[in-house]
Amino acid sequence: MNTCVISNFLKAAAAGMATVGMAATLIMPAMAEDMSKGATNFFTSDKVIVQKVTFKNQYQMKVTGNLFIPRNLDRSAKNPAIIVGHPMGAVKEQSANLYAAKMAERGFVTLSLDLSFWGESEGQPRNAVLPDLYAEDYSAAVDYLGTQSIVDRQRIGVIGVCGSGSFVISAAKIDPRMKAIATVSMYDMGAANRNALNHSQTLEQRKKIIAEAAEQRYVEFTGGKTRYTSGTDPELNKDTHPIQREFFDFYRTPRGEYTPKGSSPKLTTHPTLTSNVKFMNFYPFNDIETISPRPMLFITGDAAHSREFSEEAYKLAGEPKELHIVPGAGHVDLYDRVNLIPWDKLTAFFNKHLAQGAAR
Repeated sequence: MNTCVISNFLKAAAAGMATVGMAATLIMPAMAEDMSKGATNFFTSDKVIVQKVTFKNQYQMKVTGNLFIPRNLDRSAKNPAIIVGHPMGAVKEQSANLYAAKMAERGFVTLSLDLSFWGESEGQPRNAVLPDLYAEDYSAAVDYLGTQSIVDRQRIGVIGVCGSGSFVISAAKIDPRMKAIATVSMYDMGAANRNALNHSQTLEQRKKIIAEAAEQRYVEFTGGKTRYTSGTDPELNKDTHPIQREFFDFYRTPRGEYTPKGSSPKLTTHPTLTSNVKFMNFYPFNDIETISPRPMLFITGDAAHSREFSEEAYKLAGEPKELHIVPGAGHVDLYDRVNLIPWDKLTAFFNKHLAQGAAR
């Protein structure tokens, strides 16, 4: 996920954990805990042409993306294409561009995009949560790709990383133009906010969060300061939860840190408090079986703290479906550790299901 629910679900999970008994005032340096294992979030390829593109979603808001075109692409033909979505609270430069570049190297036209309210896409206030609009952005990306001369509109697939995994499922349920759907390290952003990891958040805790956000609406309606929530901590201390450390190693170090132009580094990954509760009404897995017979691939790490969401989606989805568990991989590992990301599995999945005639 990005981190938009980290503080809430970690507080809930921490209730059942032993405390380490160390002072939280000793600040650790903002350095990566592990920058090895092939982490290459800002990967670029000389085999791929990249160009910035913009298009409008159905609500006439500008969505910004990066289009990746293989240099050896047959431009006289109609080619398969893949849309790639970034983790919730991140931007296209974090994980999505990497996946788009790597899949373009494998022969696909690919498009990474910034979701509305994030990165270079339009939407006010910044960092707002609106799951239905996020899903709409993926359909708008299909609109864009399906009208390009080099793309076969009958052969468009999607990859959703982390929170975007739940958004692409939401989109695919009502957009049959998405012919093959893959998720990586998926978070069900609705369940994560309602229940936290492993259902560790009580209904009372949920109601407290909702009430706090509702009261904050009065503050902002009368001109008060916007309040942000959750997200990745700006620094570590001895009591920092291991999951928070995992996100910190990506979002707050040179490994994956990126601040879009005009944004504040302090606000990256942090959604607005008053909008974040909209995830409580987000149920992407309801009716997931109706996506069938379009194929679905769920990729997760065997050590990923988010594994439960991919397993639940797989259980509920109709055929054809596949759950691919990556040995030795945690949640954030699959953002950018290229030696762990199962490129061959993704390539085979899309080659099969976006083959000429297969996705009609």
